[in-house]
Amino acid sequence: MASFLNVTSPPFFSSRTTLSTSPTPNITAQLSQFKKGWCWKLKCMPSSGPSLGGVGFLETAYLTFLKLTNSDAFCPIGGGNCGDVLSSDYAVVFGVPLPLIGMISYGLVAALGLQLSGKKLPFGIDESNGRLLLLGCTTSMAAASGYFLYMLSTKFSGTSCSYCLLSAFLSFSLFFITLKDFGLEEIQKFLGLQLCIASLVIFSLNTSYATLRPASSSLANINLEYFTTEITTPSSPFAISLARHLQSIGAKMYGAFWCSHCQEQKQIFGKEAAELLNYVECFPDGFRKGSKMIKACADAKLEGFPTWVINGQVLSGDQELSELAKVSEFKIEESNQPS
Repeated sequence: MASFLNVTSPPFFSSRTTLSTSPTPNITAQLSQFKKGWCWKLKCMPSSGPSLGGVGFLETAYLTFLKLTNSDAFCPIGGGNCGDVLSSDYAVVFGVPLPLIGMISYGLVAALGLQLSGKKLPFGIDESNGRLLLLGCTTSMAAASGYFLYMLSTKFSGTSCSYCLLSAFLSFSLFFITLKDFGLEEIQKFLGLQLCIASLVIFSLNTSYATLRPASSSLANINLEYFTTEITTPSSPFAISLARHLQSIGAKMYGAFWCSHCQEQKQIFGKEAAELLNYVECFPDGFRKGSKMIKACADAKLEGFPTWVINGQVLSGDQELSELAKVSEFKIEESNQPS
Protein backbone atom coordinates (compact mmCIF):
# COMPACT_ATOMS: atom_id res chain seq x y z
CA MET A 1 0.00 0.00 0.00
CA ALA A 2 2.82 2.35 0.85
CA SER A 3 4.52 1.71 -2.44
CA PHE A 4 1.27 2.36 -4.29
CA LEU A 5 0.91 5.76 -2.64
CA ASN A 6 4.48 6.67 -3.53
CA VAL A 7 3.76 6.04 -7.19
CA THR A 8 0.29 7.45 -7.66
CA SER A 9 -0.15 10.18 -5.04
CA PRO A 10 0.02 13.87 -5.97
CA PRO A 11 3.30 15.64 -5.13
CA PHE A 12 2.10 16.98 -1.81
CA PHE A 13 1.43 13.41 -0.59
CA SER A 14 4.76 12.13 -1.83
CA SER A 15 8.01 12.08 0.09
CA ARG A 16 10.59 14.86 -0.25
CA THR A 17 12.77 12.54 -2.30
CA THR A 18 9.98 11.90 -4.77
CA LEU A 19 9.37 15.66 -5.25
CA SER A 20 13.01 16.37 -6.02
CA THR A 21 13.53 13.57 -8.52
CA SER A 22 10.48 12.44 -10.42
CA PRO A 23 9.09 15.74 -11.86
CA THR A 24 12.50 16.96 -13.00
CA PRO A 25 12.70 15.06 -16.31
CA ASN A 26 9.19 16.23 -17.26
CA ILE A 27 9.91 19.86 -16.48
CA THR A 28 13.20 19.72 -18.35
CA ALA A 29 11.48 18.20 -21.36
CA GLN A 30 8.77 20.89 -21.33
CA LEU A 31 11.34 23.67 -21.11
CA SER A 32 13.26 22.11 -23.95
CA GLN A 33 10.13 21.99 -26.12
CA PHE A 34 9.33 25.60 -25.24
CA LYS A 35 12.78 26.71 -26.31
CA LYS A 36 12.53 24.80 -29.54
CA GLY A 37 9.06 26.14 -30.27
CA TRP A 38 9.48 29.81 -29.37
CA CYS A 39 12.96 30.80 -28.32
CA TRP A 40 14.47 30.18 -31.73
CA LYS A 41 12.33 32.97 -33.04
CA LEU A 42 13.61 35.37 -30.40
CA LYS A 43 17.23 34.41 -31.01
CA CYS A 44 17.06 35.43 -34.63
CA MET A 45 15.36 38.74 -33.93
CA PRO A 46 18.31 40.77 -32.57
CA SER A 47 20.25 40.17 -35.76
CA SER A 48 17.25 41.21 -37.83
CA GLY A 49 17.20 44.67 -36.22
CA PRO A 50 20.35 45.97 -37.95
CA SER A 51 19.18 44.34 -41.19
CA LEU A 52 15.83 46.14 -41.10
CA GLY A 53 17.63 49.34 -40.15
CA GLY A 54 19.87 48.90 -43.18
CA VAL A 55 16.86 48.43 -45.46
CA GLY A 56 15.30 51.60 -44.05
CA PHE A 57 18.58 53.48 -44.51
CA LEU A 58 18.77 52.51 -48.19
CA GLU A 59 15.12 53.41 -48.80
CA THR A 60 15.37 56.84 -47.18
CA ALA A 61 18.74 57.51 -48.84
CA TYR A 62 17.05 56.97 -52.22
CA LEU A 63 14.16 59.26 -51.25
CA THR A 64 16.61 61.89 -49.95
CA PHE A 65 18.39 61.89 -53.30
CA LEU A 66 15.06 62.36 -55.10
CA LYS A 67 14.02 65.15 -52.75
CA LEU A 68 17.28 67.08 -53.04
CA THR A 69 17.44 66.73 -56.83
CA ASN A 70 13.70 67.30 -57.41
CA SER A 71 13.55 64.01 -59.30
CA ASP A 72 10.47 61.88 -59.81
CA ALA A 73 10.05 58.82 -57.61
CA PHE A 74 9.62 55.40 -59.19
CA CYS A 75 6.42 53.95 -57.76
CA PRO A 76 5.90 50.21 -58.27
CA ILE A 77 2.37 50.67 -56.91
CA GLY A 78 0.11 53.68 -57.23
CA GLY A 79 1.49 55.45 -60.29
CA GLY A 80 2.75 58.93 -59.53
CA ASN A 81 1.26 59.20 -56.04
CA CYS A 82 4.61 58.59 -54.36
CA GLY A 83 5.99 61.68 -56.06
CA ASP A 84 2.95 63.70 -54.97
CA VAL A 85 3.66 62.92 -51.32
CA LEU A 86 7.42 63.45 -51.66
CA SER A 87 6.95 66.86 -53.31
CA SER A 88 4.37 68.06 -50.78
CA ASP A 89 5.01 70.45 -47.89
CA TYR A 90 4.59 67.53 -45.50
CA ALA A 91 7.86 66.03 -46.74
CA VAL A 92 9.78 68.78 -44.93
CA VAL A 93 10.08 69.20 -41.14
CA PHE A 94 11.43 72.55 -39.90
CA GLY A 95 13.07 73.08 -43.29
CA VAL A 96 14.81 69.68 -43.26
CA PRO A 97 13.73 67.05 -45.83
CA LEU A 98 11.84 64.28 -44.04
CA PRO A 99 13.68 61.47 -45.90
CA LEU A 100 16.99 62.89 -44.64
CA ILE A 101 15.74 62.68 -41.06
CA GLY A 102 14.63 59.11 -41.70
CA MET A 103 17.99 58.20 -43.22
CA ILE A 104 19.82 59.46 -40.12
CA SER A 105 17.39 57.64 -37.81
CA TYR A 106 17.64 54.30 -39.62
CA GLY A 107 21.41 54.61 -39.82
CA LEU A 108 21.65 55.27 -36.08
CA VAL A 109 19.40 52.31 -35.23
CA ALA A 110 21.35 49.97 -37.52
CA ALA A 111 24.68 51.10 -36.04
CA LEU A 112 23.44 50.74 -32.45
CA GLY A 113 22.05 47.29 -33.20
CA LEU A 114 25.38 46.13 -34.59
CA GLN A 115 27.30 47.59 -31.67
CA LEU A 116 24.99 45.93 -29.15
CA SER A 117 25.25 42.55 -30.85
CA GLY A 118 29.04 42.81 -30.71
CA LYS A 119 29.04 44.13 -27.11
CA LYS A 120 31.23 47.03 -28.26
CA LEU A 121 29.60 50.41 -27.69
CA PRO A 122 31.39 53.73 -28.37
CA PHE A 123 31.94 56.63 -25.98
CA GLY A 124 32.01 54.34 -22.95
CA ILE A 125 28.28 53.57 -23.14
CA ASP A 126 27.39 50.37 -21.31
CA GLU A 127 25.00 47.78 -22.69
CA SER A 128 22.10 48.84 -20.48
CA ASN A 129 22.25 52.47 -21.61
CA GLY A 130 22.80 51.36 -25.20
CA ARG A 131 19.61 49.31 -25.13
CA LEU A 132 17.76 52.23 -23.57
CA LEU A 133 19.05 54.60 -26.26
CA LEU A 134 17.95 52.15 -28.95
CA LEU A 135 14.49 51.93 -27.37
CA GLY A 136 14.21 55.72 -27.39
CA CYS A 137 15.15 55.89 -31.09
CA THR A 138 12.73 53.21 -32.19
CA THR A 139 9.96 54.67 -30.01
CA SER A 140 10.33 58.06 -31.69
CA MET A 141 10.38 56.44 -35.15
CA ALA A 142 7.25 54.40 -34.42
CA ALA A 143 5.44 57.49 -33.09
CA ALA A 144 6.42 59.49 -36.18
CA SER A 145 5.29 56.65 -38.47
CA GLY A 146 1.92 56.47 -36.75
CA TYR A 147 1.53 60.21 -37.16
CA PHE A 148 2.44 60.11 -40.85
CA LEU A 149 0.04 57.22 -41.50
CA TYR A 150 -2.69 59.42 -40.04
CA MET A 151 -1.63 62.33 -42.25
CA LEU A 152 -1.53 60.05 -45.29
CA SER A 153 -5.11 58.93 -44.68
CA THR A 154 -6.45 62.45 -44.04
CA LYS A 155 -4.36 64.92 -46.07
CA PHE A 156 -3.71 62.54 -48.98
CA SER A 157 -6.97 60.66 -49.11
CA GLY A 158 -7.06 58.25 -52.05
CA THR A 159 -3.28 58.44 -52.50
CA SER A 160 -1.15 55.33 -52.18
CA CYS A 161 2.51 55.59 -51.20
CA SER A 162 4.40 52.30 -51.12
CA TYR A 163 7.51 53.97 -49.68
CA CYS A 164 5.48 55.44 -46.80
CA LEU A 165 3.96 52.06 -45.97
CA LEU A 166 7.33 50.30 -46.15
CA SER A 167 8.89 52.87 -43.84
CA ALA A 168 6.03 52.49 -41.35
CA PHE A 169 6.40 48.69 -41.41
CA LEU A 170 10.15 48.95 -40.78
CA SER A 171 9.71 51.47 -37.96
CA PHE A 172 7.11 49.42 -36.10
CA SER A 173 9.09 46.21 -36.62
CA LEU A 174 12.24 47.80 -35.18
CA PHE A 175 10.24 49.11 -32.23
CA PHE A 176 8.81 45.69 -31.31
CA ILE A 177 12.14 43.94 -31.88
CA THR A 178 13.78 46.37 -29.46
CA LEU A 179 10.92 46.15 -26.97
CA LYS A 180 11.05 42.36 -26.71
CA ASP A 181 14.57 42.55 -25.24
CA PHE A 182 13.12 44.24 -22.15
CA GLY A 183 11.35 42.31 -19.43
CA LEU A 184 7.85 43.17 -18.25
CA GLU A 185 9.15 45.05 -15.23
CA GLU A 186 11.55 47.08 -17.39
CA ILE A 187 8.78 47.91 -19.87
CA GLN A 188 6.59 49.19 -17.05
CA LYS A 189 9.53 51.16 -15.67
CA PHE A 190 10.26 52.93 -18.95
CA LEU A 191 6.66 53.29 -20.15
CA GLY A 192 6.44 56.88 -18.93
CA LEU A 193 9.67 57.75 -20.76
CA GLN A 194 8.36 56.22 -23.97
CA LEU A 195 5.12 58.16 -23.73
CA CYS A 196 7.08 61.38 -23.20
CA ILE A 197 9.23 60.67 -26.26
CA ALA A 198 6.20 59.86 -28.43
CA SER A 199 4.37 63.00 -27.24
CA LEU A 200 7.41 65.17 -27.95
CA VAL A 201 7.72 63.76 -31.49
CA ILE A 202 4.04 64.35 -32.29
CA PHE A 203 4.13 67.85 -30.75
CA SER A 204 7.19 68.75 -32.84
CA LEU A 205 5.58 67.53 -36.06
CA ASN A 206 2.37 69.42 -35.29
CA THR A 207 4.38 72.57 -34.65
CA SER A 208 6.24 72.19 -37.95
CA TYR A 209 3.05 71.72 -39.95
CA ALA A 210 1.01 74.33 -38.08
CA THR A 211 2.21 77.08 -40.43
CA LEU A 212 1.10 75.23 -43.57
CA ARG A 213 -1.89 76.72 -45.27
CA PRO A 214 -4.63 74.15 -45.73
CA ALA A 215 -5.57 73.69 -49.36
CA SER A 216 -9.10 74.81 -50.12
CA SER A 217 -11.53 72.31 -51.53
CA SER A 218 -11.58 74.20 -54.85
CA LEU A 219 -7.81 73.89 -55.20
CA ALA A 220 -7.84 70.28 -54.06
CA ASN A 221 -10.26 69.32 -56.82
CA ILE A 222 -8.86 71.56 -59.57
CA ASN A 223 -7.90 69.90 -62.85
CA LEU A 224 -6.80 72.28 -65.60
CA GLU A 225 -5.88 71.16 -69.07
CA TYR A 226 -3.08 73.13 -70.69
CA PHE A 227 -4.31 76.02 -72.86
CA THR A 228 -2.82 79.03 -74.62
CA THR A 229 -4.03 82.63 -74.53
CA GLU A 230 -3.84 84.76 -77.65
CA ILE A 231 -1.77 87.94 -77.48
CA THR A 232 -3.81 90.68 -79.14
CA THR A 233 -1.73 93.85 -78.67
CA PRO A 234 0.73 94.84 -81.43
CA SER A 235 4.43 95.17 -80.63
CA SER A 236 6.29 98.43 -80.80
CA PRO A 237 9.72 98.59 -82.47
CA PHE A 238 11.26 99.06 -79.01
CA ALA A 239 9.52 95.96 -77.62
CA ILE A 240 10.76 93.85 -80.55
CA SER A 241 14.33 95.15 -80.16
CA LEU A 242 14.25 94.51 -76.41
CA ALA A 243 12.85 91.01 -76.90
CA ARG A 244 15.66 90.20 -79.33
CA HIS A 245 18.22 91.55 -76.87
CA LEU A 246 16.79 89.50 -74.01
CA GLN A 247 16.88 86.42 -76.22
CA SER A 248 20.50 87.04 -77.21
CA ILE A 249 21.74 87.27 -73.61
CA GLY A 250 19.80 84.17 -72.49
CA ALA A 251 17.29 85.96 -70.29
CA LYS A 252 14.35 83.75 -69.35
CA MET A 253 10.79 84.37 -68.28
CA TYR A 254 9.23 81.59 -66.17
CA GLY A 255 5.48 81.38 -66.01
CA ALA A 256 2.34 79.25 -65.94
CA PHE A 257 -0.42 79.04 -68.53
CA TRP A 258 -3.10 79.94 -65.96
CA CYS A 259 -1.17 82.93 -64.54
CA SER A 260 -2.94 86.22 -65.39
CA HIS A 261 0.18 88.31 -64.65
CA CYS A 262 2.15 86.19 -67.13
CA GLN A 263 -0.40 86.99 -69.80
CA GLU A 264 -0.28 90.68 -68.91
CA GLN A 265 3.51 90.62 -69.27
CA LYS A 266 3.20 89.15 -72.76
CA GLN A 267 0.54 91.72 -73.66
CA ILE A 268 2.98 94.47 -72.66
CA PHE A 269 5.50 93.10 -75.18
CA GLY A 270 2.87 92.53 -77.83
CA LYS A 271 2.28 89.62 -80.15
CA GLU A 272 5.41 89.79 -82.29
CA ALA A 273 7.84 90.48 -79.43
CA ALA A 274 6.29 87.87 -77.10
CA GLU A 275 7.08 85.16 -79.63
CA LEU A 276 10.78 86.10 -79.42
CA LEU A 277 11.05 85.73 -75.62
CA ASN A 278 12.72 82.74 -73.95
CA TYR A 279 9.54 81.78 -72.15
CA VAL A 280 9.56 78.66 -69.93
CA GLU A 281 6.17 77.09 -69.23
CA CYS A 282 6.33 75.41 -65.82
CA PHE A 283 3.20 73.28 -66.24
CA PRO A 284 3.15 72.15 -69.89
CA ASP A 285 1.02 69.08 -69.06
CA GLY A 286 -1.70 70.99 -67.21
CA PHE A 287 -2.31 71.48 -63.52
CA ARG A 288 -4.07 69.25 -61.03
CA LYS A 289 -3.69 68.20 -57.41
CA GLY A 290 -0.13 67.07 -56.83
CA SER A 291 1.25 68.49 -60.10
CA LYS A 292 4.95 69.31 -60.07
CA MET A 293 6.76 71.99 -62.01
CA ILE A 294 9.14 70.83 -64.67
CA LYS A 295 12.75 70.43 -63.54
CA ALA A 296 13.91 73.70 -65.15
CA CYS A 297 11.41 75.66 -63.04
CA ALA A 298 12.14 73.66 -59.90
CA ASP A 299 15.86 74.27 -60.30
CA ALA A 300 15.20 78.01 -60.60
CA LYS A 301 13.55 77.94 -57.12
CA LEU A 302 10.69 80.18 -58.18
CA GLU A 303 8.58 81.99 -55.61
CA GLY A 304 5.87 83.14 -58.00
CA PHE A 305 4.88 83.84 -61.59
CA PRO A 306 6.09 85.44 -63.70
CA THR A 307 9.76 85.38 -62.73
CA TRP A 308 12.52 86.86 -64.85
CA VAL A 309 16.13 85.66 -64.63
CA ILE A 310 18.42 88.16 -66.38
CA ASN A 311 22.20 88.00 -66.05
CA GLY A 312 21.82 86.11 -62.78
CA GLN A 313 19.39 88.67 -61.36
CA VAL A 314 15.89 87.54 -60.40
CA LEU A 315 12.86 89.78 -60.92
CA SER A 316 9.49 88.67 -59.56
CA GLY A 317 6.21 89.77 -61.09
CA ASP A 318 5.40 91.46 -64.37
CA GLN A 319 7.85 94.24 -65.25
CA GLU A 320 7.79 97.42 -67.28
CA LEU A 321 9.84 97.32 -70.48
CA SER A 322 12.06 100.13 -69.23
CA GLU A 323 12.96 98.12 -66.11
CA LEU A 324 13.78 95.04 -68.17
CA ALA A 325 15.93 97.19 -70.46
CA LYS A 326 17.80 98.64 -67.47
CA VAL A 327 18.47 95.28 -65.84
CA SER A 328 19.55 93.69 -69.12
CA GLU A 329 21.73 96.72 -69.98
CA PHE A 330 19.86 97.31 -73.21
CA LYS A 331 20.87 100.59 -74.84
CA ILE A 332 17.81 102.70 -75.50
CA GLU A 333 18.16 104.87 -78.55
CA GLU A 334 16.63 108.32 -78.58
CA SER A 335 14.48 107.50 -81.58
CA ASN A 336 13.38 104.21 -80.09
CA GLN A 337 12.02 105.11 -76.66
CA PRO A 338 9.50 102.78 -75.01
CA SER A 339 5.93 103.94 -75.31
